[in-house]
Amino acid sequence: LYPRGYVPSSLCRPSLATLVTGLYAHQHRISGNEPPIPPGGKNTPIYRQQRHEMIAYIDKVPLLAKMLGETGYVSHQSGKWWEGPYQRGGFTEGMTRGFPKPGGRHGDDGLRIGRDGMEPVLDFIDRSVADEKPFFVWYAPFLPHTPHNPPARLFEKYQAKEVPDRIAKYYAMCEWFDETCGALIGHIDESGIAENTLVIYVTDNGWIQTENAGYGPRSKRSPYEGGTRTPIMFRWPGVISAGTTTDAMVEYVDLLPTWLEAAGADALPDVLDGESFLPV
Repeated sequence: LYPRGYVPSSLCRPSLATLVTGLYAHQHRISGNEPPIPPGGKNTPIYRQQRHEMIAYIDKVPLLAKMLGETGYVSHQSGKWWEGPYQRGGFTEGMTRGFPKPGGRHGDDGLRIGRDGMEPVLDFIDRSVADEKPFFVWYAPFLPHTPHNPPARLFEKYQAKEVPDRIAKYYAMCEWFDETCGALIGHIDESGIAENTLVIYVTDNGWIQTENAGYGPRSKRSPYEGGTRTPIMFRWPGVISAGTTTDAMVEYVDLLPTWLEAAGADALPDVLDGESFLPV
């Protein structure tokens, strides 16, 4: 556990772009979720052109899934993904149609993962194991993100704690997310590949839930600790001892070098500023 983990930006898209490129926002040039809305709104040719230009930045930078593919890995994208269709990120399989497809935005079909079951990811793992292929899974569920519509069994559990309904729903969403992570990790264990699988948990920005609104001040979209500091957790049975905690400060730019070293990549791109966490 790294309690002192930091995102490069307290907003999802720039942070996710850093995860797959190993670059800061000023390097990969994705600094916001979407371009500024021009006069006339989003349904204008100029806005669509700006979205094309913004997504095109991903074509000019190193990409984790692509580099892993060069070493023999297969990969699967699900959940949050802003940079067009999954293929554009170098994934061999995925769920997101992406812009410019109708409704293509920030994950589209991929956002069903977790909320509507885990089958696409679990099926991918099963096929990879059967084919004896090393694999990379990008599991980025829209949880505990709004809309906060948890299963009744979880909502009622937290209602019983006599907190406001808005808080009860948020806590229930967090537990729902926990359940999906448990399903994913449990499937890895049941597949007999736990000791050969590195799992890294991250989140794309901080969040302080409020009773009467969305996120609180000094959290998402702010430069304060509540917006930029998030925990980073590693799981690798047989390699990392359970319960290990370190006070070392680490950043998202350190994750791509870590993934590549764990996968046995021969060399890292010269443009990277991050350093591998390994050995942890």
